[in-house]
Amino acid sequence: MARAKSRFQVMTLTDAAADRVRQIVSGATQPAMALRVGVRNGGCAGMSYTMDLAADVAPGDEVVEDKGVTVLVDPKAVLFLLGTEMDYRASKMSSGFVFNNPNQTSACGCGESVALTAANPDGLTSSAP
Repeated sequence: MARAKSRFQVMTLTDAAADRVRQIVSGATQPAMALRVGVRNGGCAGMSYTMDLAADVAPGDEVVEDKGVTVLVDPKAVLFLLGTEMDYRASKMSSGFVFNNPNQTSACGCGESVALTAANPDGLTSSAP
């Protein structure tokens, strides 16, 4: 099920993130067409980012096409991810996706969770529900 592209792009990807998404999707053991990104309640700061492989576009998903890859944004996460740049970093100690999110107000010390404020699509922030 294809969805019409919205008037704005929720997220952008760096070249490194796009390369890693491409590797993950092409190396999946089950059919996958994209990576789905979302947020959930939990962790010491209040919210955590989620990522899952997606076989197709779910109703309400925001479709982000950037640098030759597709990332789906869960509809419940759109306002929390608006304006986010998704990056991928690898070092000797760790590797993973990094979200440069203008809606993030704080993060826990361990780096596993963040505090996010929902964004207004017009660029104004509002309190999370």
